Amino acid sequence: MTSKVAEEALGYEQARDELIEVVRRLEAGGTTLEESLALWERGEELAKVCRRWLDGARARLDAALAEEEEAGDEEGGE
Repeated sequence: MTSKVAEEALGYEQARDELIEVVRRLEAGGTTLEESLALWERGEELAKVCRRWLDGARARLDAALAEEEEAGDEEGGE
């Protein structure tokens, strides 16, 4: 299993691509129960990494939109 630091160092695209591979391997079957459980756990970790990236992107977009809205209100109020 990877460390928290290594997880956080993964970029969104890297985590997404690895998650796709994990899902592909699980869907293909042919793994032992232990291997399947390890893949599932890794998939959960990768999904959390992707969620953090997406949540961060959402927060940045919301902040930019709020800033734009404030600038528009200031221009209209003058």
